[in-house]
Amino acid sequence: MPPEPYVLLSDSRIDAIALGESEEPLADLRDIPELRLDRRYADEDGAFGHLREGVVARLLDAQATLPGGLRFLITEGYRPLDRQQEIFDGYLDELAARHPEWDTGRVYVEATKFVSPVHVAPHSTGGAVDLTLCDADGAEVDMGTPLDATPVDSADACFTAAENIPDHALRNRRILIDALTSVGLVNYPTEWWHWSFGERYWAFMTGAGRTRYAPVRLALPA
Repeated sequence: MPPEPYVLLSDSRIDAIALGESEEPLADLRDIPELRLDRRYADEDGAFGHLREGVVARLLDAQATLPGGLRFLITEGYRPLDRQQEIFDGYLDELAARHPEWDTGRVYVEATKFVSPVHVAPHSTGGAVDLTLCDADGAEVDMGTPLDATPVDSADACFTAAENIPDHALRNRRILIDALTSVGLVNYPTEWWHWSFGERYWAFMTGAGRTRYAPVRLALPA
């Protein structure tokens, strides 16, 4: 478990970050064969496979540093705001049902360890990516928990700095961390798979003061 206090997306300091926008376009990962895109969260419009061009460039640079034939396996990039709201509301309801002893404030905070509130959602800017490591054949390596394991179900083993996972999984997480931090991405500490650049959480963690990316609507072909 990471040392406390760590900053969650429910923290009012994240919401206070000023929005800037670089007008940097979204790139379609389906057109970038160097990056392997998994379709487990694919949507009909292919929104999940889009990221800001600057994030794509950083991922390519980071992937070049990976040892032993490892590659990134990307499961989700951009997420529309309505989809973000749907996921957040669903997880709020799930936690409230599983933990009736929690008051609404705690349910909200606990939910933000796994899903962002829509008003600060990193994925909806195109600046956040969920990913893991795979070998040259596309087989995922062991990261200690499945990607998208919840804190409740994993006993917080999904936290990036968790120690209640096997040693080989700790090594794999370190490889992921070293590669992505080397190109300026920041991690959300309760989700080892979630990394971002340019949005509010990144701006807070790096002291940037304002974002490079604001929430954006993906323009899809007619």
